[in-house]
Order: sequence, then C-alpha cells, then structure tokens
Amino acid sequence: MTSGGDLARNLERAADWIARAAQAGAAFVALPENFALMQEEDAGPSPVAEGPDGPIIEFLRDQAKRHSILLAGGSLPERVPGESRCFNTAPLINADGTVLARYRKIHLFDVDLPDASFKESRTVGPGEEIVVAETRVGPVGLSVCYDLRFPELYRALAERGARILLVPAAFTVPTGRDHWEVLLRARAIENQAFVLAAAQYGIHNATRRSFGRSMIINPWGVILATVPDGEGIALAELDFATLEHIRRELPALRHRRLGV
Repeated sequence: MTSGGDLARNLERAADWIARAAQAGAAFVALPENFALMQEEDAGPSPVAEGPDGPIIEFLRDQAKRHSILLAGGSLPERVPGESRCFNTAPLINADGTVLARYRKIHLFDVDLPDASFKESRTVGPGEEIVVAETRVGPVGLSVCYDLRFPELYRALAERGARILLVPAAFTVPTGRDHWEVLLRARAIENQAFVLAAAQYGIHNATRRSFGRSMIINPWGVILATVPDGEGIALAELDFATLEHIRRELPALRHRRLGV
C-alpha cells in the first residue's frame, strides 16, 4: 500500500486490496505498518490513536469476518492511558472477528541517515512482550518493521513455536534498497520459518517515502512471491510439509549450544 494522511481513503484502499486477495484465494492476509495513516515525520502524536476497540480495529474485525480470513492488521497507533505517546501495535484478527493477539513494537526507529532522519520514540512508546499467536494455520510470531534488525527477537519467536513470522513495515528507501530482502531472507533461513512481510511503498507525504517490495519467503530463504513497485498483492501457498522437512533434514534449531 501507499498510505497517506487521509484515514477514510486508506481504509477504502485497504478494503479493496483485502477483497482482491480474498477473491484470489488467500486465507491469510497481511497489511503493512501504519496502513491506516502515514503522517509526516514531525507531525507529533498520531491523530487516529485509539483504544482496544477503536474504529480501525473495528474495520479490521469487519474485514476478517466479511471475507472469512485470518487478517494481520499491519500496525496501528494504540493509545496509552496517561501518556501523549502511543504504542505501534500489530493486531491479528481471526476469521470470526476475534482479536487473537496484539503485539506492541519493541524496537523503535531512532536513526539519522544521510537522507532520512527519524525519531520514532518521540511519539511511540516501546512494547515489552514477545507475542506468538495460535491460529488455524499454526503459531504465528508478530513483529514490526525495525524489529527486523534484531535477530534475537525472531529466535525467541521460533523457540515459542512460531512457524510464520510477520513483518509489517514501512522501510525507508536507502535502508530498504540494501537491507530489506537480505534481512528478511536471513530471518526465514535462521529460524526455518515462513516470513510474511507486507510493506508500504512510495511517496506518502513531504517527509515520508517507503521502499516497498512486500515479500513471502519460505523456510529455505526462497522468495515465493513479491509485489513489484507500486500497490499490489503477493500471493503464495505455504507448504508446512516443506517446513517440517527442512527442520528435520537440517535441524539447526536443535543444534544451538549457546543457551541464550
């Protein structure tokens, strides 16, 4: 998606892509980080931050029920009582509209690159809990964007049983160009898990531009599907027999000796 500053339009675009994915046969659909609103970097606290049952969550619940899909709702700003900052929260919705899990982004994007400067911690508070959700397709590990650079999080998800790793993102262009695919494939290979990485793409406003290239990657590190530049969907079948075969034939997860 190329989300902008218009909440209603972003939800309309998300509904359209969810419907297209479901019509193409998808049983599990994932959206990118901040799919409902991409505001300018220095805009302050999110104007659409909401509590546990706000309109964005209700939109996601409705979409999951309407299409009978498991829906990973990218991420959205979750209001923190008594704080001006919010959490960057990734929800996972069951086909009956039940919220199965909420993960609050642990690692915040505070960087100063030559052509991109961000300080996420100004408006976002860090989460603390590692989250694996039990779903009809097996255990799903949740993360958000900058978390991708911290392999210990994904190892912890794998140790808790995750067979699918979610990485909704809005990677910058310079970091995405050189690091996005490499890091995603590494997380898939080292944890012998499928990676579903839904990404923002393109120019959102005067201060935000995202790399894109949403991907689905198998536990061998093979890219099963990707979205070319622009909005679109990547569709692939997740073969869990292949996952079990890889884990059995190359039991790296059982060979760890560091104990950390």
